[in-house]
Amino acid sequence: MPAPTAFDLARVRADFPALAEGTAYFDGPGGTQVPRQVAEAIAATMISGLSNRGQVTASERRAEEVVLGARAAVADLLGCDAAGVVFARSMTQATYDLARLLARQWGPGDEVVVSRLDHDSNIRPWLQAADAVGATVRWADFDAETGELAVEDVRAVLSERTRLVAVTGASNILGTRPDVPAIAEAVHEVGALLFVDGVHLTPHAPVDVTALGADFYACSPYKFFGPHHGLLVARPELLAQLHPDKLLPSSDAVPERFELGTLPYELLAGTTAAIDYLADLAPTPGGGERPRRQRLLASMRAVEAHEDELLERLLEGLGRLDAVRLHGSPRRRTPTAYFSVAGHSGREVHQQLAARGVNAPASNFYALEASRWLGLGDAGAVRAGLAPYTSADEVDRLLAGVAELAG
Repeated sequence: MPAPTAFDLARVRADFPALAEGTAYFDGPGGTQVPRQVAEAIAATMISGLSNRGQVTASERRAEEVVLGARAAVADLLGCDAAGVVFARSMTQATYDLARLLARQWGPGDEVVVSRLDHDSNIRPWLQAADAVGATVRWADFDAETGELAVEDVRAVLSERTRLVAVTGASNILGTRPDVPAIAEAVHEVGALLFVDGVHLTPHAPVDVTALGADFYACSPYKFFGPHHGLLVARPELLAQLHPDKLLPSSDAVPERFELGTLPYELLAGTTAAIDYLADLAPTPGGGERPRRQRLLASMRAVEAHEDELLERLLEGLGRLDAVRLHGSPRRRTPTAYFSVAGHSGREVHQQLAARGVNAPASNFYALEASRWLGLGDAGAVRAGLAPYTSADEVDRLLAGVAELAG
């Protein structure tokens, strides 16, 4: 396999019109900026002749090609079967729909496991679905000092009554990357299903859903340069066992039976463009002739290396400031720093950085249980998330702004 070329940050940054404004965006965990290639793909689809999917007219075939093309792109990104890719309005909506559907098979005495490390979209749907059928919820706690969620933390709350375990692939505030394959092994040993929230993992690392051991995996294209919608993937044979409520005339095929109404063709075209863009983030000689999956793996490894280098710079810089408290120190993490500045609220830090043209908001970021477990209450702390387009100069700008507040 050819070695990837050096990550060309200048080339990447030139593709993002928003960066020309001069703002340093550290709010990527809430949604990245968009390269022009994605915007152009969305616009081109919207002004093309489109009809409902079919095979008779050119506009019908165009819609069909957009949908199948997006499924194939997602399959290459996540290492899954294209026939198991379900599109949804958001990851939250997809999780709610699945939770209600799976809960039809649960009852009193059955157990569902959730983690305090997770975003609320991978907690509340399961809690509410379990409550509706009288199932029991058990909590896997993480180490508040390190931010680690260990396999033993999950194994401790498993039993022969466990039906589903929901866990994050990466914490959206601490960046913690639990050992999902080991958790999957423990979950499957008791005969349960594993749902993985991959929203914060997918933009920062190569993903192989099969290797992770996830029965269900969900993520959001707008976290990796794409448009605002969500997706859920699973083995087609597993999806075939589930029968959601749907309109009588609509397709009962998998995965269409889970997609209510006409799909947003322009957003799916944008998702394909975003994945194609990821595949070429770190081009290799002759790379265009290599399968997209191979190019994606090479590019995401290059992204990891670039972001890890910047994260080290950020963490070292914050660590030198006595007034700054970093929350969590996980061994494996996505490029995310969650911190507080003594004597200043998170809102004050957010405003101070914004005055310098640095976007680093403060909140619990819907990781409400994690924020409370960390002792931060509902207010949370400041989050600085790196993206492939982040530069060392931008990291230094953020550090300078925090240092000014920290005195």
